[in-house]
Order: sequence, then C-alpha cells, then structure tokens
Amino acid sequence: MKTKTFDCVRMKRQGAEQVMKRLEGKTLQEQLEYWQQGTEELKRHQRNLQDTVRP
Repeated sequence: MKTKTFDCVRMKRQGAEQVMKRLEGKTLQEQLEYWQQGTEELKRHQRNLQDTVRP
C-alpha cells in the first residue's frame, strides 16, 4: 500500500490561509486591487505560454 505524499485539501487550506494573511487589514479597494493584479499576472503568464507553444 502506498503512503500518501500529497494532500490537496491541506494544500488548498494553506493557500487560503496565506491569502487571508495578505489581505488582513486591507480595505475593500486594496483587496480588489490585489485580486485584479493577480488576474493580470495570470493572463500575462497564459499569453507567454501560448506564445511558446505556437509555431
């Protein structure tokens, strides 16, 4: 029997805790800017990946 080396639920919870700590004490506007910046970074990363895959 294999031992479990990866726990996705624990990883999800840890990620949520990290986000909560980053947003703690921030105003609603600051929180919105945080998520907007993250979205833009993700879109940039996706475009870069698409550019490397296209011939």
